[in-house]
Order: sequence, then C-alpha cells, then structure tokens
Amino acid sequence: MTADGGIETATSYVQWGAVIAGALVAAAVSLILITFGVSIGLSVFSSTPTWRDSSATLAVASGIYLLLTALVSFGVGGYVAGRLRERWNPSASNEVIEFRDGTHGVVAWAIAVVFTGLVLAVTAASLASKAAGPTASPSATSGEPIFAYDLDRLFRADRHPANADLTYTRAEAGRILLAASGRQGISSEDRAYLVRLVEANTGVAAPEAERRVDSVITAATDAVHKARRSAVVLGFSTAAALLLGAAAAWYAACVGGRHRDHVAPPLTWWRWSHAGFGG
Repeated sequence: MTADGGIETATSYVQWGAVIAGALVAAAVSLILITFGVSIGLSVFSSTPTWRDSSATLAVASGIYLLLTALVSFGVGGYVAGRLRERWNPSASNEVIEFRDGTHGVVAWAIAVVFTGLVLAVTAASLASKAAGPTASPSATSGEPIFAYDLDRLFRADRHPANADLTYTRAEAGRILLAASGRQGISSEDRAYLVRLVEANTGVAAPEAERRVDSVITAATDAVHKARRSAVVLGFSTAAALLLGAAAAWYAACVGGRHRDHVAPPLTWWRWSHAGFGG
C-alpha cells in the first residue's frame, strides 16, 4: 500500500544501494578484524603460530575470536543496510517493516560473506604459490612441507655425500610420515625402509638412525592429530560464526530501521554528534 491508501508498486522490494553499502561495510570491518587476528595468531588463516602449536586452547580462542568478528562486522553491516533503507509505505505494519529491514541485513550479510570468502581465497592461493616458489619439485608431496622440520632432523648430517640430491628422498620420507599418522600407524616395512634411507644419506650408525626415525614418527603423528582436532573445532566455529553473523545482521538491520523511523532512540554517539553540531 502507498501513503495515500493505494497499492504499493513493488518493482523491487530490495534496495540494492543500502544492501551493497551494508555488505561493503561488513566486509571491510571483517577484513580488518581478520587481519588483526592473523597478526596475533587468533585466526583460521593465521600463519603464526605454526601447525605445531595447534593446541585445543588455541583452537577455542580462535573460535571465540571468530564469533566476535562475526558479531561486530555483520552487526555493523546489517545496521547500515537497515538504516539506509527507505520506507515506501509509512502505514505498513511493524511486522512488514521489520521483515524488510531484516531481509536487507541478511542479504548484505550474504554478499559480504561471498566477497570476503573470495578475497581470502585469492590471498591464500597467492601466498601458497609464493611459498612454494618457482623451484618446487614436481616429486614433492603435501607431506614434505608439513614435515619440513622433522625431515631436516631426520636427514641431518655433518657432511652429506658429494652431489647428493635429497629432493626425492625427502618427498618419499614425507609420504611415509604422512601415512604413519593414520589409524594403522607405520608398518614395520616402512619403518625399516626409513631407517635404511637415513643410514644411506647421513652415514650414521643403525642405532642412531632407528632413534631418529622413532622420534620423528612420534612427533609428526602427535602434531598431525592435534592439527586435525583443531581443524574440526575451527571448522565448527566458522560455521557457527557465519550463522551467528546472519542473526546479528538481521537484528542490527531491524535496529537500524527503528532508528531510521525514530521508533527507538538513536545511538549515543549519534545524539552527541547532533547535540555538538546543532543537528
């Protein structure tokens, strides 16, 4: 219905200007908070601490930070979307007004999630390609970069044989360590083969090679299990944060709509600014 009692012409109930403005604000705040989280190690995408520090405490702290990030960023974006949306029909019921305001907040949330996800995916892919470097060996596997330090310990020697190329050997050892982290553990054949690799490439005696292999297998297996548990916790935290962000965007958009219509008092800082500058 229009203001004069006629039927409201609904070419589009979604005001894309308000939605996009809210989405951009939400994405900007989210990226700022995620960047801050990366810098202090409280982020899913954090490069510090490393995978070796993937403790349950760190996973829980990162999950809580994700929830706070979602509340703040999507709440601010939803409020902007609801506050900027124009009312077409002043006589519309409160339920209709609240639904349209909330819908604008949720649509802004959806656009912000997609946009932020694309930015993070592109950034992660760029960092991964730079980390791999142009000289990455095609024989390398995912296990080698994960166990890089353990492989260094495994093949550490005062003097390697002349013209020795450990690229394939390290990759093969990384695959064995990755397989050892599974439920079946490492087979006796793989352990014996790994011991022979260490002997042949470092020149250490058999007892020392066995000690190195056992130590590295234990450390790598424990670290991978911790990383897997942390990944599960962070995965659930991310999903919960996104759902909480949708609810926050809906609620904040409704609050913004009430402030727009002067149904509820505006924010404190808004009152102060009007009082200080004469409206």
